[in-house]
Amino acid sequence: MIDTHVHFWNFDPVRDSWINEDMFAIRNDFSPKDLMGVYNDLQITGCIAVQASQSEEENQFLLSLAAQNEIVKGIVGWVDLLDPNLDERLTYWSNFKKIKGWRHILQAENADFILNKKFIAGVNLLKKYNYTYDLLCYHDQLAAIIQMVDQIPDQPFVLDHCGKPDVKSQEIKSWSENIKVLASNPNVLCKVSGLLTEADWKNWTEKELFNCFDVVFEHFGPERVMYGSDWPVMLLSRPYQDWFNLVTKYAEQFSATERKLIFTDNAKAFYGV
Repeated sequence: MIDTHVHFWNFDPVRDSWINEDMFAIRNDFSPKDLMGVYNDLQITGCIAVQASQSEEENQFLLSLAAQNEIVKGIVGWVDLLDPNLDERLTYWSNFKKIKGWRHILQAENADFILNKKFIAGVNLLKKYNYTYDLLCYHDQLAAIIQMVDQIPDQPFVLDHCGKPDVKSQEIKSWSENIKVLASNPNVLCKVSGLLTEADWKNWTEKELFNCFDVVFEHFGPERVMYGSDWPVMLLSRPYQDWFNLVTKYAEQFSATERKLIFTDNAKAFYGV
């Protein structure tokens, strides 16, 4: 099994200012070694390390971890997609085969950024190098995301954290409608990840999360959904095993072949690991 969404960092309160004082549980250093115990228990054999900092230094940091830890099968890094020398930067990074794709923290941007022609041109260049692109956004940004991906045919995309629905309020009608439209694009997959932090961290219910799972699986299907944890961010709510057990319980309704797609095969095909 492959966990398609984990982060590693050496905590820096300035660089990592998004980790505020209410997030005490993750104001620490996190490395692949911290995951090995739980991965061994759950028979998870690999992970995709996703950028948490928007710098090319982050790529080097994740590459060094991958070189030291076989569990890291691939990296989603960061590169400035507005850089006039982007082609040159991608040529450079293409020498590092562990880097499978890229991500920008679009949840911190507005629609004008997402639909910026230069940004779209940057994402459009990724397919030249067979790179994937992770979409990180809030539910109220999905309309802009839909417009963006429709302008970039044949680019492999994956929606992180199901597009961050408002699990806590359960006001998910608009999100559901946008997920249906986004999923109609065959180049877009979806990660079942990160929903614990969109819920009431300590008081969520299984039903609240499964309501969101229902939407994702109805429209993407097991063929385009992949398991991810969003560790260590999800530790704000529960231990790793709780999230894994929740997704596993929901997936019991699917066939063995479909479960293998969700937990292993889709990730292997998408990220080329």
